[in-house]
Amino acid sequence: MSGGLDGALAGALAGLLSAEVTGLRRLSGGASRETWAFEADGRPLILRRDPPHPPVAGGSGAGDTGAGDTGADAAAMAREAALLAAAAEAGVPVPRLAGHGDALLGTPYLIMERLEGETIPRRLLRDARFAEVRPRLARELGGILARVHTIPPDAVPGLPSEDPLTGLAERYAAFEEPRPAVELALRWLAEHRPPPSGRHAVVHGDFRTGNLMIDETGVRGVLDWELAHAGDPAEDLGWLCVKAWRFGSREPVGGFGSREDLLAGYAAAGGVPPTPEELRWWEVYGTLRWTILCRHQAERHLSGAEPSVEYAVLGRKVCEQEHDLLLALGLTEPAEPGEAADPLEGAGTGTASPPHDRPSAHGLIDAVAAFLAEAEPADARLRFHARVAAGALRIARRELILGDEHWVAHRERLRALGCADDAALAVAIRTGALDGCMDEVVAAVRASVRDKLTVANPAHLASR
Repeated sequence: MSGGLDGALAGALAGLLSAEVTGLRRLSGGASRETWAFEADGRPLILRRDPPHPPVAGGSGAGDTGAGDTGADAAAMAREAALLAAAAEAGVPVPRLAGHGDALLGTPYLIMERLEGETIPRRLLRDARFAEVRPRLARELGGILARVHTIPPDAVPGLPSEDPLTGLAERYAAFEEPRPAVELALRWLAEHRPPPSGRHAVVHGDFRTGNLMIDETGVRGVLDWELAHAGDPAEDLGWLCVKAWRFGSREPVGGFGSREDLLAGYAAAGGVPPTPEELRWWEVYGTLRWTILCRHQAERHLSGAEPSVEYAVLGRKVCEQEHDLLLALGLTEPAEPGEAADPLEGAGTGTASPPHDRPSAHGLIDAVAAFLAEAEPADARLRFHARVAAGALRIARRELILGDEHWVAHRERLRALGCADDAALAVAIRTGALDGCMDEVVAAVRASVRDKLTVANPAHLASR
């Protein structure tokens, strides 16, 4: 085993489990917790641990994904262990718990069995080996959620509970970064909120493609319970239908199937399905929640607490969720493929500015981006971050090409509405000061989001 963190972790795990630890490797993904795979005397296990970093802005509670003080982290990890036990008792497929505690190299940890199967969404949605099971998954997931929602909240001590919309608005406000698209969504959610359903249960909080272990026979395990809380069970159903979890598929339930199949499976397993209006409200809510969670993760880089190219790029991907919000609200339509052309196609690399030599700045960016995109380091996380870094350079180059043009257009849109900046427009949307010209307000927000997305990820404009 190598030195550094890998070696220290392997030694700590060997002592903890009284076993020979081999094959320790960190897995890619896991925005708020580290995930490691290893074998203990040949038994395949997973370690989840909190990384040692300070808290960041963006609030706390059911939607918080940042690390805080050690005591709070230890309580959260113990709560996740209790949730796994309660879920298993309710008949939910989950990995068996192998241990948990509050001090593995100074951070809380959880060890569980390693399930066989696939979690990577694009493989699940495209690989031929899952072709037979895909049409059954929406209904199966509905049945699993019905079992999740039989877990009484008082079975898990310390389970968070808050008004979902109030909590989300507070986390958004904490950034002090007004976003007109978010303000439109908050107003719609407040004005269309369904009456209380009277249903109160354990809500998984992150039940979606990517957190489900699936093989050719169906769902093997429900993973990542760290955002679980007490609330309306319809939240989980709406979250699974959020566009971000379709990964390019047009099927609304995790990219697998229809809302009708999801609700039929939920009802067949004893759940009380929400009405179509309730489900849509929670789907819009989930889209806004993901918008704010993406911005929350970006804050880990922006605050300097945890510099990371992954978190940095997430800051530029928030506009993807703003676009999805406008789609969910019926305020925009997907672009046709030809309307979402990448500005880099055919852009050339320009000429060097004297006295500087060639290649130009654009040419250098292209060269480094190509190198990173083609890099194949042995370490999986390094491969992932190389691809992310290549994407960051493409974003930077698109902004160099279009930034001035977009700034002029944005300034003119704001001027036409009598707003000095985005903050003024956000306040006007929140207070209703521009309700007399909402068509113009929506058009301005739509155009601004489109410009941001043309730089960050133009292909997303055509996604449905």
